[in-house]
Amino acid sequence: MFSKSVTAALSSGSMIRAMFEQGAQLKAKYGADNVYDFALGNPDPEPDPEVIDDIRRLAAEPGIHKYMANAGFSDVRARVADYMKAQSGRAFTADDIVMVVGAAAGLSVTFHSLLDPGDEVIVLAPYFMEYNSYVGNQGGTVKPVKTLPDTFRPDIPAIRAAIGPRTKAIILNSPNNPSGAVYPEEDLLALRDALADAEAEFGTPVYVVSDEPYVKIVYDGVEVPSVARIFQNSIVVNSFSKSLALPGERIGYVAVNPDLPDKELLEAALIYSNRTLGFVNAPALFQKAIVDHLDRSVGLDAYRERRDMLYAIVTAAGFECLKPQGAFYLFPKCPIPDDKRFAEVALKHRTIVVAGSGFCYPGYFRLAYCVSKETILNSAEAFNKIYREFGT
Repeated sequence: MFSKSVTAALSSGSMIRAMFEQGAQLKAKYGADNVYDFALGNPDPEPDPEVIDDIRRLAAEPGIHKYMANAGFSDVRARVADYMKAQSGRAFTADDIVMVVGAAAGLSVTFHSLLDPGDEVIVLAPYFMEYNSYVGNQGGTVKPVKTLPDTFRPDIPAIRAAIGPRTKAIILNSPNNPSGAVYPEEDLLALRDALADAEAEFGTPVYVVSDEPYVKIVYDGVEVPSVARIFQNSIVVNSFSKSLALPGERIGYVAVNPDLPDKELLEAALIYSNRTLGFVNAPALFQKAIVDHLDRSVGLDAYRERRDMLYAIVTAAGFECLKPQGAFYLFPKCPIPDDKRFAEVALKHRTIVVAGSGFCYPGYFRLAYCVSKETILNSAEAFNKIYREFGT
């Protein structure tokens, strides 16, 4: 008998991957040019040529492919710390940084270090549903709190009401996948006050875990407030999958706020977890490859153009949609309450979307616009037909 928890999870697995497989089947049947696949957040631009050149050069550097400390190369961690210090004003050092195998591993390592069985982690819906596994793998429980309708901003009173004596952490994801919303500073300051009130009531800290893979992908002059600056008990998890278009290389970091009490114990736990969860250390080559490109973002102008194109097409067809401030997703409202049925109807028109239920936010659907301009432009008639099919 195999693991009951894993086999049960397989039956309700990621809708994103399920729709990706549906898209592959349709492309095989009709040809890629005749299928409009908006399922997967796979960066369309290629990495910057300078990054590719660094990878080539570093691959031949003596000693680079050997083991290093489980936290990563000390010089790389020092550079990341300098970057975090500049962004937040907090006095990060290399000791506060652990290099990890992408943000997914970073979150897994973080919750392995934080949680005891029965602990609760608040997540703001809509959210990336793999959070359920990152928390559940450590015996924790995810507690979703819906964001405000139409804006997808945090509902501070609802978050405060959800905090209990077993609440260990809250995950922030801004810019948000799937809504593209950026949580404004006023909301984060109000959240800080709410967490302080809860900590005083229950006598235990609530850690803010900030999942930041889209933090550099923002538009129209929007700024993403620094979570590390606002929250003392904060842990930032970041990757270069989106910003440098390197999702297949699995490289990122965890940054522990230098003002967090008992931070040395948490940092030691992160390093231990990195090793014992089987990651051992982040890829050596790519630790070195990203270090000169920490503040860069690939394809931002292309994403902005494609956002505007797809937003215009979708809203012209009749769909209600908040224009995203960041990331590379639209999250329109379905014309019917049943978002899963809506996704099935879209498939009939060779259009691949992900139902909002896959993000704990039914009644909506996600479109990833990190695809070719041709895919976006050619999808216009399909969206018109999909919307008309519901008689609206």
